[in-house]
Amino acid sequence: MQAEPTKSLVGQEYEVEIGPVAHGGHCIARTAEGQVLFVRHALPGERVVARVTEGEEGARFLRADAVRILEPSKDRVEAPCPFAGPGRCGGCDWQHAKPGAQRRLKGEVIAEQLKRLAGLTPEEAGWDGTVMPAEGDKMPAGQVPQWRTRVQYAVDAEGHAGLRRHRSHEVERIDHCMIAAEGVSELGIERRDWTGMESVEAIAATGSQDRQVILTPRPGARLPLVELDKPVSVLRVDEKSGGVHRVHGRPFVRERADGRTHRVGNGGFWQVHPKAADTLVTAVMQGLLPRKGEMALDLYCGVGLFAGALADRLGEKGAVLGIESGKRAVEDARHNLADFPRVRIEQGKVESVLPRTGITEVDLIVLDPPRAGAGRGTVAHLTSLGARRIAYVACDPAALARDLGYFREGGYRVRMLRAFDLFPMTHHVECVAILEPAAKSL
Repeated sequence: MQAEPTKSLVGQEYEVEIGPVAHGGHCIARTAEGQVLFVRHALPGERVVARVTEGEEGARFLRADAVRILEPSKDRVEAPCPFAGPGRCGGCDWQHAKPGAQRRLKGEVIAEQLKRLAGLTPEEAGWDGTVMPAEGDKMPAGQVPQWRTRVQYAVDAEGHAGLRRHRSHEVERIDHCMIAAEGVSELGIERRDWTGMESVEAIAATGSQDRQVILTPRPGARLPLVELDKPVSVLRVDEKSGGVHRVHGRPFVRERADGRTHRVGNGGFWQVHPKAADTLVTAVMQGLLPRKGEMALDLYCGVGLFAGALADRLGEKGAVLGIESGKRAVEDARHNLADFPRVRIEQGKVESVLPRTGITEVDLIVLDPPRAGAGRGTVAHLTSLGARRIAYVACDPAALARDLGYFREGGYRVRMLRAFDLFPMTHHVECVAILEPAAKSL
């Protein structure tokens, strides 16, 4: 006998009381029957009508949007962006919250993840519970910092550039992104015809006038003639290899941080907020307090931001080994750090390369892993090296908390944690944790 298909609840509406914030840009509520709802566009304590966007009967949870606000929170504001809201652009999560409330919500998420995944209270993590805004970002409600120096525009079937809707491939046409940095907005991407393109990424470097667009064509499509409102270099993504190739102009942009210029090629990773690189270098160096002549590791080192900062402070007798998996990033890191003879950059995955180096002890470690974190095996290896201090830079509080639990198993405690709101209007948050051997603190 064939089982009856599960009934979709998409479109069903529930009047609910909104509970606490959860990791991912939504809050938790429950239907009268007790089913969990992850509700976007709501704030804790509100009473709303939530319309289901994903899920079916019997599912562990449903996703929903708050489509009518019956009892608003005092932290609610009218979304400044005309493209924000239920079913609209998915780029921002908290346009409807006051800036200070956004930071409080992010702090609550960090605290919840630390408790649930690492068994740590804020006090035990050396954290005062605050999420600090970047310099210049403290703005009154209704105003939005223009911070996103890299914007990935999706292109619809008619050639219009826009941004994707939440958890969707559908494109929301826009005429302007409020959080885009001025250097991105002035290119005028939204006003051009991008027929045949799948996406257009715009990059505006910090500390130089370098501008770049990276085109991803649809299969078989020809590249358009790119004429924008400001001079740009143009790159394209190869549909077969996925590699990035120069069309015209420089294949890299020059980014400034910590008093140095860094070459970043082929759309490689660089912090998106213009103040982020300096903010994170300062937090890491204040936490590590490097001493002349020490040996340091920079893991997942990208184009060498932290490796350069370390080398600068460790002096001629110090040494830094950086490990990075991306081939182009390694080339850039070696170029950026060529004036430091005692810096070496190895290409490959950290878990593969680090054991092969033969290194058995180091003084300092910096790791800035991808969103998934470093993982138990890598953390176990790091705790065996006896570093006096470790700086962990994390863009995901859940991965950070999991890894902090592994560090504790390896005999390290969190000495200090700082959190920075380097992604205003979104649910993302950056953290820097400083660890030291637990025995040292006894």
